[in-house]
Amino acid sequence: MNDQVVGIIGLQWGDEGKGKLVHRLSRDYKIIVRFNGGNNAGHTIVQNGKTIIFHIVPSGILHPHSIGIIGSGTVIDPKVLIEEIEMVKTITSTHLIGRLFISKRAHIIFPWHIVLDELSDSGRTQKIGTTKRGIGPAYTDKYSRDGLRIGEMKNLVSFQNIMAEKMEEKAKLIYMLSQGKIKLDTNNVIETYLQYAEYLNPYIADTENIVYKANQNNQTILLEGAQGSLLDVDYGTYPFVTSSNTIIGGASIGSGLPPGKIQKVIGVTKAYATRVGEGPFPTEQKNEVGVLLQKMGGEFGATTGRSRRCGWLDVPALNQMIRLNGITSLALMKLDVLDTFPEIKIATQYRTEETITEEFPATLTEWDQINPEYISMPGWNHSLSKCKTYTSLPKETKEYIEKIEFLTGVRVDIISVGPDDEETIIR
Repeated sequence: MNDQVVGIIGLQWGDEGKGKLVHRLSRDYKIIVRFNGGNNAGHTIVQNGKTIIFHIVPSGILHPHSIGIIGSGTVIDPKVLIEEIEMVKTITSTHLIGRLFISKRAHIIFPWHIVLDELSDSGRTQKIGTTKRGIGPAYTDKYSRDGLRIGEMKNLVSFQNIMAEKMEEKAKLIYMLSQGKIKLDTNNVIETYLQYAEYLNPYIADTENIVYKANQNNQTILLEGAQGSLLDVDYGTYPFVTSSNTIIGGASIGSGLPPGKIQKVIGVTKAYATRVGEGPFPTEQKNEVGVLLQKMGGEFGATTGRSRRCGWLDVPALNQMIRLNGITSLALMKLDVLDTFPEIKIATQYRTEETITEEFPATLTEWDQINPEYISMPGWNHSLSKCKTYTSLPKETKEYIEKIEFLTGVRVDIISVGPDDEETIIR
């Protein structure tokens, strides 16, 4: 089968290395679609030794032949988007008009969403680790049918009128929730967002039609997810999740492509595990192993700068996300981080007081009752950064990869042995 449409899906709590992979694979793809999330996700790529971080613009846009789509499933902070467009223009010395398109159906993040995000999180007894970028409140407005789509920016007069109406409602709400401490500067917000609208106007389009026609014309399409499957609002470690669907089903909704058009789904996982913020993390290592993983992996959030919690690979969680996403191929990232570890562990099942299980918990009560069961494997004590082929990898490294393949039933086709784009083995 010709892999005309391919999804790139994170299988952990985000930060798996999707940005690098999308940038690497998008050399061979015409259309790159970012289908969900907002600027709470940071996709980091290293090109020619230079680190570049994207938050909403598709990671493959640096290739001059690529067309970037920001799909209907996203929520967009116009200020952040404009800054990224200007960054790309500086890096490539080219304009993105005609190469970057924003779905009319994507929702806008406004200042009131950011304020409400901060207020709601500060009021929680149990913190969920929000990035305070306004993502959750923007999705809340979307699903309560109180949001504002970016397509409204095409008509400045009606956009101003709708904004003014929304501002009045939200200003009252914030004033009440903050007990009179926070007042929105209505005039300044409206004036600023009208400027954003003028700037973004040439990029706003019916992206679903662009994607449909590209598919009809047999052009290649890469679907780029944000965050990871374990943060999916339905299937992740709820409530410590994001506010959108991060699994492959969200790719269909956020791009406008029917599910049957997606021919291949590449699941991206680190060779170990990390997560930012609060929530269940059975294999977390609160010891020298976790500290070393954090140090060797440079495990700090691309968006927030927060340190990431670190631990061993969790196969029961991985298998759950492989099933939900219909994963056809695995990409194993940051394998080089394990270069100096004499022993490497893999969690293969969970133990409770009553039983041993491989089932993925659905509730916080169930998460509290499990402990991981590990197998141990020898490390390779060898730098992988110079390895260019699978056969050139140390024997212990190949054994580790093959054990993951055995435990998941999915072949590892892509192996990252360093941060640079070229430090990637394609089997």
